[in-house]
Amino acid sequence: MREISVDLGQKSYPIFIGEDLLESDSLLDSVIKTKQVMVVTNTTIEQLYLSKLKQSISKFNPATTIIPDGETYKTLEVMNRIITGLLENKFGRDSYLIALGGGVVGDMTGFAAACYQRGVSYIQIPTTLLAQVDSSVGGKTAVNHELGKNMIGAFYQPTAVIADVGVLKTLSDRELSAGLAEVIKYGLIRDSEFFSWLESNMEKLLERDTNALTHVIERSC
Repeated sequence: MREISVDLGQKSYPIFIGEDLLESDSLLDSVIKTKQVMVVTNTTIEQLYLSKLKQSISKFNPATTIIPDGETYKTLEVMNRIITGLLENKFGRDSYLIALGGGVVGDMTGFAAACYQRGVSYIQIPTTLLAQVDSSVGGKTAVNHELGKNMIGAFYQPTAVIADVGVLKTLSDRELSAGLAEVIKYGLIRDSEFFSWLESNMEKLLERDTNALTHVIERSC
């Protein structure tokens, strides 16, 4: 496992990168500082990884909120389901939300965390390459409005980001390519050495080689 620190003073947080991190009880225990935990995920990721995560954090007896899968559902109305779940479970200001999913889940969960009781903690567990190298890092949270994308939101930093490289094995080729396109952009913009490395290792990345993907996520972050 590799660890990067996002240095933001009092708002600093770690990014953990490695394989099978969803099964690491000790890692999850180290970043959750409360007994009130809610996992937010979507209907697709629910079938793939929710039970694995819940088993790893079973000592917290986590609540869950399941939202529909897709950008169409990135709205205030759907985000309100997360808020309702927190209220129904009587979650206080020491609550932790866990965003298990891609960019839509991460954005909505982070914005809900920013809003609930004027701010509670949340952890990003991104399940797409694009989310692992982009949307889960930097505290960008938002929902869409019918008149514009990401028009309602806040910059609100997570407590931690846990990038499990193993979950990328279930990505579609299209979703993997979307993440790699973002990574290539980083190389073109400011890192010629990284861009050269990508040219030499693209076949490994397309084959989802664990070491190659771990390097890409670490360098991008």
